[in-house]
Amino acid sequence: MHPFTLPESIQARVAARCGTPHPFARLDPKRTALVVVDLQNGFMRQDVAHAWCPMAEHVVPAVNRLAGALRQAGGGIFWIQNTFDARCETEWSVMQDMVTPAARARRAAAMSEGTVGNQLWPALDVQPADEIVRKYRYSAFIQGSSDLPARLQAGGFDTVLITGTVTSVCCESSARDAMMLNFRTVMVSDGCAAMSDAEHAASLVAFYLQFGDVLTVDECVAGLAMNEREAA
Repeated sequence: MHPFTLPESIQARVAARCGTPHPFARLDPKRTALVVVDLQNGFMRQDVAHAWCPMAEHVVPAVNRLAGALRQAGGGIFWIQNTFDARCETEWSVMQDMVTPAARARRAAAMSEGTVGNQLWPALDVQPADEIVRKYRYSAFIQGSSDLPARLQAGGFDTVLITGTVTSVCCESSARDAMMLNFRTVMVSDGCAAMSDAEHAASLVAFYLQFGDVLTVDECVAGLAMNEREAA
């Protein structure tokens, strides 16, 4: 996984604004959902990927561990599938205009529904009670992308833990939009993967400074246990 530690100077700035360096350290599991973004063959299996992220495979054990802990504590698990369809050519044409025809074709081939690339990575611990959500933009929370916000609200979830790939694109854009929709939002530093350590760190720091919290899997698990101890 990416080596990452929140700089002390950055933590001090957040503490000055929030009164604590970790405003979402305590997690109520029944109101917390794990959102796993785009851990799919199309980003993780080099032979079918249109945008291969080598680091993504390495965060899977951490994501599975967090999913297991939250599931056992009574929280929700949502696996997000980045999906290409005809709407991407029209409703999100600006993204198509920013890449070459060859790149557009690779994305369509890798991420269309029913393709190998669109499938979730097989080592993920997906359980029958978990939910699978298709998204059609980078962010899973922006209007027109998915029904994830409605599903979360219907389930009584007000806190989301963001994991997946890549940190600086689909994970961060989902996390920022989640906060804008009034979800308490945490980016899980060792549950997200980027193309480089530098991109990973820059994304987490930028998000942490203004939009939400950044915690490790261990810290998330401890936050769930903290809530259980206080409730006892």
